Amino acid sequence: MRLLALPVLLFSRIFVWYAQAEFFTSIGQMSDLIYKEKDLVQSLKEYIRAEEFRISRIKRWAEEADELAKKSTSDPEGFLAHPVNAYKLVKRLNSEWADLENLVLEDTTRGFIANLTLQRQFFPNEEDEKGAAKALMRLQDTYRLDSETISRGRFPGTKYLSSLSADDCFDMGKIAYNDGDYYHTVLWMEQALKQLDEGEEAVSSKVTVLDYLSYAVFQFGDLHRAVALTRQLVALDSNHERAESNLHYFEKLIDAEKKKSPNNTIAEPDPDTNLGGIYARPLDYLPERDVYEALCRGEGVRMTSRRQKRLFCRYHNANMNPQLLIAPAKEEDEWDSPHIVRYHDVLSDEEINTIKELAKPKLARATVRDPKTGVLTVASYRVSKSAWLEEDDDSVIARVNRRMQAITGLSVDTAELLQVANYGLGGQYEPHFDFSRKEEADVFKRLGTGNRVATFLNYMSDVEAGGATVFPDLGAAIWPKKGTAVFWYNLFRSGEGDYRTRHAACPVLVGSKWVSNKWFHERGQEFLRPCGLTEVD
Repeated sequence: MRLLALPVLLFSRIFVWYAQAEFFTSIGQMSDLIYKEKDLVQSLKEYIRAEEFRISRIKRWAEEADELAKKSTSDPEGFLAHPVNAYKLVKRLNSEWADLENLVLEDTTRGFIANLTLQRQFFPNEEDEKGAAKALMRLQDTYRLDSETISRGRFPGTKYLSSLSADDCFDMGKIAYNDGDYYHTVLWMEQALKQLDEGEEAVSSKVTVLDYLSYAVFQFGDLHRAVALTRQLVALDSNHERAESNLHYFEKLIDAEKKKSPNNTIAEPDPDTNLGGIYARPLDYLPERDVYEALCRGEGVRMTSRRQKRLFCRYHNANMNPQLLIAPAKEEDEWDSPHIVRYHDVLSDEEINTIKELAKPKLARATVRDPKTGVLTVASYRVSKSAWLEEDDDSVIARVNRRMQAITGLSVDTAELLQVANYGLGGQYEPHFDFSRKEEADVFKRLGTGNRVATFLNYMSDVEAGGATVFPDLGAAIWPKKGTAVFWYNLFRSGEGDYRTRHAACPVLVGSKWVSNKWFHERGQEFLRPCGLTEVD
């Protein structure tokens, strides 16, 4: 007998496709949606006021007609004996009821519908909703949050209270199901079922939730729990054909397992069939996933007391650079080897605001280079939007570039443009190298400036929770602090890549993370950072 799987259900939304919107990848651009929704709410209120006025007129007309009908029906002939009453009856039926008909049919929705139609082209689409749901699941996994915590909105550092309804939880589970992600399907269908069991009103029924949940549980090979959940479903809806069919199939598989076992028995399930199953999170493509996510949570940081003693703070004038003589840079060691430093008070609030305003109109989904082809493409492991700013855009960009040149002692003449990035809901950039490796296509060949020798990363916002820059191979975690910057070399002096600098931007749990970075290239640095005598100097 063949198992009847649930059909892949697509959301039916009024949203119209808006090419390459990807709102969920940038909190900065998502904030624009707040004002669009505010405008729609205002338009909706105007429609409600017009509709209430129309209904009040109809109600008043009905009350007057009712009062008149009571008088006329008590003595029709006597009532009509009065010539004015006779005239007004004819007039009402000929003209006034027609006017009432027009009033009832009056369309007060036109203004609201016109505004909605205009704004709809800028709405998020189904891909945005799917991306936002996956972002919540990413936060759930990275920071080890259970579905209950997310559903109740219990996030650290939040100013606002917000929660997910049972329908929201069901939709989360359905998105995971449609993506073949049964691990998160179980987590979110369980949460939806829990909230329904608590008496929450919802459009989604227990029958529908159990339908998805039982099949997802089956995918993990938990036959007893799949049977128990399906029996609950059948008890609620005895005419559910797919459930009946699946139940027979599950029971048949259990019987087959019993026959294979030595004692003709198999272990019985936990009696708590709703929430009893805990399944392992499937492995994925990232070998250092556990280390990376632990560092994002602030766990596993290998900052020993011995290493700590080698870290210092100092005033840095870059070998008496004139730009830093009066106001030297405040330099703090973050890591000893490779040497990673943080510079304090690098950007002022005014400079940060200018850079953000310049970048916002240019923000587009951040891309990565395919290691085989060298072609730029979007990827699920990099969720942010970025923009590139030139010195001609504003004098602030030129000033910031010269400041980075002075602090590092490297030339910006061959560096890339200033890249500005804003991370969206659960925004991240999984472990990667900034430099081009030998086995990859020469992605910087067209620039003619060599490989990326160093990275200067400016933090342009504080982040309430999450968003750390972590180095999995080192066990290092650096937390964003507005106005500071971190700097490290990607290449040894020999030009060989320093593979220890593989790093990641952790998902933003709460807040909006803005950064800007400058990638310095090899060419032009020959006399500023001479070659060493060995490969790893």
